Amino acid sequence: MKALDTLPLRFDGRTIRILDQTRLPDAEVWLDGTDPDMMVSHIQHLRVRGAPLIGVAAAMTLAVFAHRGARASAVRAAGLRLRAARPTAVNLMAAIDRLLSPTLPRYDADALVAEAERIVAEDIACCDAMGEHGAALIARGEGILTHCNTGGLATVGIGTALGVMRRAHEAGKGIHVYVDETRPLLQGARLTTWELARLGIPHTLLTDGMAASLMREGRVQRVLVGADRIARNGDAANKVGTYGLAIVARHHGVPFHVVAPWSTVDLACADGAHIPIEHRGADEVRGAVGGFGAVRWAPEDTPVYNPAFDVTPAALITSLVLDRGVIPPDGLV
Repeated sequence: MKALDTLPLRFDGRTIRILDQTRLPDAEVWLDGTDPDMMVSHIQHLRVRGAPLIGVAAAMTLAVFAHRGARASAVRAAGLRLRAARPTAVNLMAAIDRLLSPTLPRYDADALVAEAERIVAEDIACCDAMGEHGAALIARGEGILTHCNTGGLATVGIGTALGVMRRAHEAGKGIHVYVDETRPLLQGARLTTWELARLGIPHTLLTDGMAASLMREGRVQRVLVGADRIARNGDAANKVGTYGLAIVARHHGVPFHVVAPWSTVDLACADGAHIPIEHRGADEVRGAVGGFGAVRWAPEDTPVYNPAFDVTPAALITSLVLDRGVIPPDGLV
């Protein structure tokens, strides 16, 4: 495979390395992700995260595994383990399905490498296209609210929703980004603020529960979020808390846009009720865990409800900003 050097993922011709996103913002730690089982663990523990990125990372790992001489049966088994690493983000399944497709020479290492390289190139190009399409929607001086992390840490390009903000900033539109903390794992606080600071984009961090007050004060003119899966009817699954944000935005008359590549669209999924929602461990809610520290603030046996995602109905979405253009949520088919 060709060498790759991006914000969250690197490949030097032999070894795939991933930036451990559980250690940000305080430490930039790179981990080996060359072995498929290593990558499965990294994806499940959110060291690698972001719907487009986990698809790219899984595809690269499987292609390198094949190129190193793994037998066809081992390649298929590894592909199925990678595919099942997280259930909600359809990009992961789509990427692995492309590498295991019967239309490719069966488990031919060179063919898998070429397909993985196409997936990388497509992600970079999709991010650029989404950035241009979305930035055209933004007026000068807007306050933009976002949820979770949708930038270069979630892709191998400039990002999805954050990529739109980056292009608007680069165009001199004088935007200010309001960043939801994104509980319980704080991807907004830990990751999005880190990226925005690197890019020099003015921003303010708030807890998720403060968004309604911010909108009431008239400081938010637009909401931009990403997605892990978009159903055929336009319903969109994204990091938990997005649904509530969409309701608040509708009440205050604030446009609400979902920014995602076409690979996030699942035309085989009729609507949001059919999107599988990952439920994660209770300790994520009982306290703060991960490379940024560990502290518990609830009794250790407290029952917990911890879906990683929720589904925003298409009726609450102003538009989908795709690499193919800006369309209404009911315009996918």
